[in-house]
Order: sequence, then structure tokens, then C-alpha cells
Amino acid sequence: MIDKEIEIQVRIENIQPLLDKLKQGGKFKYQTRQLDEYYTPTDRDFTAVRPIAEWLRLRDAEGKCSINYKYWHYEADGRSNYCDEHESAVEDMPAMVNLFNALQFHKIVTVDKIRRAWQYQDWEIAIDKIKDLGDFVEIEYKGSKNPDPKQETDVMVKFIKDLGCGKIERNYLGYPFQLMFPDEVEWETM
Repeated sequence: MIDKEIEIQVRIENIQPLLDKLKQGGKFKYQTRQLDEYYTPTDRDFTAVRPIAEWLRLRDAEGKCSINYKYWHYEADGRSNYCDEHESAVEDMPAMVNLFNALQFHKIVTVDKIRRAWQYQDWEIAIDKIKDLGDFVEIEYKGSKNPDPKQETDVMVKFIKDLGCGKIERNYLGYPFQLMFPDEVEWETM
């Protein structure tokens, strides 16, 4: 599957208004533990450039495995509102790891996450508990239209703000970057 992923990732001070909204108008989809292992080729280190545009991930979500490659598109100010995403199911995770090793890809970080997700209108709203990072909210566009990424993420931010969740902080870097380079993470208060 190839797709354009439009999403925001935020930390919010008070999760309860969001949970109340999801209880009223959302549909609970799932809760799962996701172990995401990120890899980079030995001869072309994805993490050597800033901002990091490429991420290659193997995910094990309680036995449901997948491979994912993302290429982020950045604005001049270093912000990104979307990426090109390529994803496919993986039947045999150990074989895939062996394949990566044979191709000289090496693991750079593991993100250990408990994710609870709801469908709310055209969005999947996930509440993530990340080992060594804390709690986050991700909102991802899942509709059938092709919206402008900046406009859609602005609507997502407004949605969270209007709920009255207190302080809202956003970054444009993702969980693997935050774990690998915590001193480089810049938070934008919304």
C-alpha cells in the first residue's frame, strides 16, 4: 500500500476532555501493544541528516506484523504535515529481520507503545503510552478525500484546542527521534 499520511502528534495536559468527546462521538477500534523496530542502511544512515526524512520500521502488534517506510515532506521552517507511506503485512518477522541483516540494515531504536485508538469522523485518534517518553495523542486523517495537509492538520489542532485539554505541545519529529535524540526535540506550544 502507498498512501499519503496526514497526522499530528501532541502531548496534552488533560486527556479527560478528549476521552469524553471520543466516548460521545467516537467508535473504539482497538487497544494493542506495538513493538516498532526502526532500521537504517549501513551505507546511507537515515539519521545523519536533519530533519530526518526517512524512517523504515518493522512492527509487531501482538503477532500482527508489518513493514513500513515513510518519507516526510518538510516545509522551509522544518515542519512537516504529511509523508508518503508504504506499508505491507509481514508473515514471518524473524525472516524479515534476517533479510535486513543480510542487506546490512541495522536496528537503531525500538519504540515500545501501548496504543488505544478510536475512529472519530474522518480521523483515527490514538492515545499512546510510550516507554521512556510518556503519553501522547496522535490524530491521523483516514478519510477518502485528498485534503491539503496543512489545512487538515490545522483543523486537528483546533479540534484539540477547542476541547479544553489545557497545555498542548506539538513536535514534528516522531517517537523514534525523541528516543534517540531527546536533546534535539523542540516542542511548540499550541
